[in-house]
Amino acid sequence: MSSFRKFLLVLVAGALSACASVETATRNASYSGDGADVMPRSIDIQAVRVVVPETLKVSEANMYYPGGDIVWRGDPVGDRHAQVKAIFETAMQQGISRVSKGAVPVVLDAQVTRFHALSEKARYTVGGVHALQFTIILRNPETLEALGAPRNIKADFKALGGGEAIAAERVGITQKSRITDHLADVIQAELTQSEGYKPAKLGLIGAINQM
Repeated sequence: MSSFRKFLLVLVAGALSACASVETATRNASYSGDGADVMPRSIDIQAVRVVVPETLKVSEANMYYPGGDIVWRGDPVGDRHAQVKAIFETAMQQGISRVSKGAVPVVLDAQVTRFHALSEKARYTVGGVHALQFTIILRNPETLEALGAPRNIKADFKALGGGEAIAAERVGITQKSRITDHLADVIQAELTQSEGYKPAKLGLIGAINQM
């Protein structure tokens, strides 16, 4: 499907569907006077579940562009998978809290595929790009059956560097706060805008992050 948002407009509560077909279940379904189904136009996200696979490789190398799937320095050295999961959970909750509740109950699953923030060397010199990529899928809250195909989201955005990064930190704007706020905006856009979230064009570094 061309847009996750378009799929939201044709969800039916309790539906078990393939990517392009939906069967109506009785729970929360409504009907017109002639018996035809009335498709709900909004959703009620009852839970958010975030997965950061252990297969994602962590890099602690202090290079301008370290390899690895997870590069994160905004928390003390520790379980980077758990730290990234906590950031996503906070951001997802912030984002969906801005979305009006609708008629169709769903569970939102998010799986992180890349979380490449800046190393110390890059942050305090040239800056770069926060490469934040994940998939989301809606599920039936009772059966956990997928309601459609996963949506791949590229939420990369410009990272601060050098004096700009230092000035931001002095007023409490950290890598973590910027990333959390950005991800919240992304999921809100994905769930409310007709075409979903539109990724920024970030030039060469953005292209490298797709490799």
